[in-house]
Amino acid sequence: MRIQDIIESKKEWRAHMARVKALPKDYQIVYKEMQKYFYKVGPVELSEGTDLLSGIIDLFEEGVTLGKGVLEVTGSDVAAFCDDLIKDSKTYSDIYQESVNQEVNKAMKKVTDNKAIKG
Repeated sequence: MRIQDIIESKKEWRAHMARVKALPKDYQIVYKEMQKYFYKVGPVELSEGTDLLSGIIDLFEEGVTLGKGVLEVTGSDVAAFCDDLIKDSKTYSDIYQESVNQEVNKAMKKVTDNKAIKG
């Protein structure tokens, strides 16, 4: 990554966080919990920029404009709301599962190939 890219990335993140801080307190609390959840669940696209998180802020800003409380926007099950947002996204867990399955399949193929040769 070039230094210019890092600088742009930091500027983008600061602008993003300024938007979060401009939200009402209840929205900020839910946003921060959602952010933690996404970092633990690990949607791959989260590491590629702030698109998902910016989209959430867009939605939250719209909710504020309409005079809604944050749970009116997300529903009371915030984790389910998060899961729904990333249901079509690849997660690091998905990648790890694929890797495990590939390794098991390779190992099993070696075992069956060796049995056939010795057989």
